[in-house]
Amino acid sequence: MKNTKEMRKWLDDMNLDHPLVIAGPCSAETEEQVLKIAHELKDTDVNYFRAGIWKPRTRPGMFEGVGALGLKWLQKVKEETGMKTTTEVANAAHVKLALEHDVDMLWIGARSTVSPFIMQEIADALEGTDKPVLVKNPVNPDLSLWLGGIERIYNSGVKNIGAIHRGFSTYEKTKYRNIPEWQLAVDFQDKYPDIPLINDPSHITGKREMIFDVSQTALDLNFDGLMIETHFDPEKAWSDARQQVTPDTLKQIMRDLKIRKEGSDAADYNAKLNTLRAQIDVIDNSIVETMGKRMNISDAIGALKKEKNIAVLQSSRWNEILGKMILQGEEKGLSEEFVLKMFKAIHQESINHQERILKS
Repeated sequence: MKNTKEMRKWLDDMNLDHPLVIAGPCSAETEEQVLKIAHELKDTDVNYFRAGIWKPRTRPGMFEGVGALGLKWLQKVKEETGMKTTTEVANAAHVKLALEHDVDMLWIGARSTVSPFIMQEIADALEGTDKPVLVKNPVNPDLSLWLGGIERIYNSGVKNIGAIHRGFSTYEKTKYRNIPEWQLAVDFQDKYPDIPLINDPSHITGKREMIFDVSQTALDLNFDGLMIETHFDPEKAWSDARQQVTPDTLKQIMRDLKIRKEGSDAADYNAKLNTLRAQIDVIDNSIVETMGKRMNISDAIGALKKEKNIAVLQSSRWNEILGKMILQGEEKGLSEEFVLKMFKAIHQESINHQERILKS
């Protein structure tokens, strides 16, 4: 992708004084439901009305969307409220129908992004459209796969492109439905800073009470917008009831969110920031130095185990360390999730060192 600046032209041309907001129900259930929510979102900060027409579900037998019928409801939304519309497309047939019904923006879901074959099929169907196309991150934390999907859309001649960060699946139980892996999103922005990046706090959290905090974090990380699932009666929603908010709650979230500046020309701010960053640099260097020393000890343990023909993994010792570190981390204000990730990475590196010793 040579000229990513052109990808954000569709967003810049909107000339918004706030982040882009995409809102509406997880699923289009009935015409009445869709129009009621749309009218309640009219004249708010919402820029695009979203509704799932085709719903990819984990297991068969669950509600999988009303299908093409719902596209006519989206047309009515535009006619009655003047709002732009958007929906998910998962194959070439969906793309054709959505374009025929003049849906204003399309997005490609995480289950589709994970397959290069599906992405190429969708890219071919999108060839030449001037409508914005957003690509959600794949279900697994693979930046190359995400960027590869975007490149396929770009190579088809689509220039109005954006990305949606909706979190990543994990077998570990966390407070999130899909862990955000913020660093991966930061890496995305570093690699392609001109591609608009939208956050989907609904799918990250899976819980409506967490949506504000995740949304604020996204804006603090300079995301360009938010996609928030909204329903007038969330508890009775036909899909993802737990993560949808009411239109009134959405309006309150929009009022409470703080848009922070990326920087300041104030001399005192920059001086203090540089001092604090210098302190962090010193500590980071110390961390790397300490990790090097720790791995030297792991090498020595590996040599001892090789001499005595002892297995590398000692489960009881590992569980003992992990439990102790979680408790110490809590005392220092570190989350259990962070401590687990950090020490699992350290443990894996230690195993790698010892394996190399045993194989040498």
